[in-house]
Amino acid sequence: MENNTNADSQSVENKENFDFSENNCPIKNVFKVIGGKWKVPLINAISQECPKRFGELKRKMEDVTQTTLTLQLRELERDGIICRKVYAESPPRVEYKLSEHGIKLVPILKVLNEWWEDYCKEKED
Repeated sequence: MENNTNADSQSVENKENFDFSENNCPIKNVFKVIGGKWKVPLINAISQECPKRFGELKRKMEDVTQTTLTLQLRELERDGIICRKVYAESPPRVEYKLSEHGIKLVPILKVLNEWWEDYCKEKED
């Protein structure tokens, strides 16, 4: 079996200099914001049809509990990924849409998805 890893003396060329040390890892911080089982699917659902109501999200995320959904939405709102709008109606209506940061995140998630598909294909070969 051939091993495709770099030789010990071979370095990976990196045109940009990133600091991925444990205490200063931007990627680690990104996953603090979007990590977890439900955040990326929620971002995806809201991006596909915006704005999205709480009930619609609950139906789309069949296996999520109402408590978990509420918590994940609050965290995404706190981190500036989504915006929440409450309408003064009876019964109350709440809608969620992507913020500017959330909109910028969508193409990044698409690239990560493409990377994952390529990775899975290569692992099959």
